[in-house]
Amino acid sequence: MFGFRPDGVRLKGIDPIQRIIPHIMTKRYDAQNMVHRDIPCEPMDSFIKAQRAAGDSYNYMHLFVAASVRTYAHYPRLNRFVMNGRIYARKSIGVSFVVKKSLSVTASDSLVKLEFTGHESIKEIRDKMNEAIRANSTRDANNSTDKLARVLTFTPNFVLKILVKTALWLDKHGMLPAPVIKASPFHTSFFLTNMKSINGPSIYHHIYDVGTTGIFVSMGKLNPSPKTMPLDIVMDERFCDGFYFVKVLAEMERLLAEPEELLERQEELPEDVEVEDRHRYRLFSRKQA
Repeated sequence: MFGFRPDGVRLKGIDPIQRIIPHIMTKRYDAQNMVHRDIPCEPMDSFIKAQRAAGDSYNYMHLFVAASVRTYAHYPRLNRFVMNGRIYARKSIGVSFVVKKSLSVTASDSLVKLEFTGHESIKEIRDKMNEAIRANSTRDANNSTDKLARVLTFTPNFVLKILVKTALWLDKHGMLPAPVIKASPFHTSFFLTNMKSINGPSIYHHIYDVGTTGIFVSMGKLNPSPKTMPLDIVMDERFCDGFYFVKVLAEMERLLAEPEELLERQEELPEDVEVEDRHRYRLFSRKQA
């Protein structure tokens, strides 16, 4: 409340124009910018082949998530979000994605959210992703998001409407309980949909106006000649300027072209220089490191 949230620290010393923008574009879908990138596969394929020969197994999703987490760590202004007209620095790097319990049109899905500090190597990120996928891919698996959704849907429809509207109001004013935010896949740095895994094309996916997600990325089936992986990215422009986004995209593409760099942990990381309350900003990272 009054600008305080369990998942972020309010920014006060930002550019006046940037501070005004969230009051002009009040919804995330008002502020969506979209970009398409074709990522060359040869460097990723060479890395995957070399690591397999050394006894380690990686896939494109591991590489993309690791490169994204590293990019967020190198460019901390990317890890911001807008809520109730205010811009916040997020306390962790979150990625949400869907785990399908089986490749069937009748199979159910689980929404998974993982949190990182930015210090992690690709091996640490891969292991955390694989464990989450294993834990959520069985028919009877239920994570905290599944349990929360199940509890809500046990209520009558009119009660469910009231509960959802109440939760949105509490979130807007910084009063949504931290355990609910932790369970919510919509309170995350970016959302990833891996259309490649089901042989589907990449898509421009809308950004949810629920939660705090500011970026949605879609990986699509590979283009054959030249062999590239298509990425469609939708971004909330309100918390980050275009020049910064261009630098971010260049860094992500560089890491995917030089994935060996992701094998090393990052001990020192830049901070968001516009965060005034350093103690609250670092609290989550110290717990996760």
